[in-house]
Amino acid sequence: MDSVRSGPFGQIFRPDNFVFGQSGAGNNWAKGHYTEGAELIDSVLDVVRKEAENCDCLQGFQVCHSLGGGTGSGMGTLLISKIREEYPDRMMLTFSVFPSPKVSDTVVEPYNATLSVHQLVENADECMVLDNEALYDICFRTLKLATPTFGDLNHLISATMSGVTCCLRFPGQLNSDLRKLAVNLIPFPRLHFFMVGFAPLTSRGSQQYRALTVPELTQQMWDAKNMMCAADPRHGRYLTASAMFRGKMSTKEVDEQMINVQNKNSSYFVEWIPNNVKSSVCDIPPKGLKMASTFIGNSTSIQEMFRRVSEQFTAMFRRKAFLHWYTGEGMDEMEFTEAESNMNDLVAEYQQYQDATADDEEYEEEEEDIGA
Repeated sequence: MDSVRSGPFGQIFRPDNFVFGQSGAGNNWAKGHYTEGAELIDSVLDVVRKEAENCDCLQGFQVCHSLGGGTGSGMGTLLISKIREEYPDRMMLTFSVFPSPKVSDTVVEPYNATLSVHQLVENADECMVLDNEALYDICFRTLKLATPTFGDLNHLISATMSGVTCCLRFPGQLNSDLRKLAVNLIPFPRLHFFMVGFAPLTSRGSQQYRALTVPELTQQMWDAKNMMCAADPRHGRYLTASAMFRGKMSTKEVDEQMINVQNKNSSYFVEWIPNNVKSSVCDIPPKGLKMASTFIGNSTSIQEMFRRVSEQFTAMFRRKAFLHWYTGEGMDEMEFTEAESNMNDLVAEYQQYQDATADDEEYEEEEEDIGA
């Protein structure tokens, strides 16, 4: 906290908006959600309430947290559910860092992540799925950084966050806000976990030397290597997607490029939602770039993330490994079973809509006629 305060961005935050706690959650979701986190939550909500009361037109809340540890996952989801209680009609947007496939920081990640997803399905409106491994990959492959730091990873996430909210902050030709985004991206209420990407990805030093065009941006932002989570969009289909362009450009060209992408890769889009890519254009580009674009996709391939966590969860839960840490904080085994089945249901729903075709409905109707 002190390093934030004394860092280059220390002046941005109001001093009385810092909330300190003396204890950590020790990678334990139950500590973050029920014991340690519950002691701190009221002072956090006071700060939230003060900020919300100062707003003229409150759009919603953004929460950044990780799902592998105890505080981000346990206390993060507690905060989300409390804000949800108090402001049920405001948008709740989360940037959630999932446990990575190969790199594991703690052994109980699958437990913490599954218990969190259980909460996010119910209480968040839009959930941007990130994971460190995919971010490292982008740093190695695209940005050619030999030893990426967390600062570099955060830089990538911040570019995306800024892109998502730029239409709220700047004037534009085709505006979008968090609510419009949700309306266009979420065909079924539980399926609100998105993949995000950003273009142009160039290393921090050489940003200003690249000439960019709308087709180049489009090509890069739809590229699978550009996704900030370890799921491959080519393994599933897009239910919906949203492209937010920033900078001086013609909306006609943007629309043409979007139609072009859909026509060329039609097999990767579900055919029962026609025109499922929303685009918006904001006039002000990010600092140091002439134009940029942010991509948000609702793809069924995100189930790879959940499936992977679920398999690890089941392996440990079958043996009841590490469970005493959670039950000791007052949790019940039943909560684990519920969270597990909720996550498996989510995977099944994604799979169901991935396999669905436009003709399915007609067949069902015909069968009913025959049955009658």
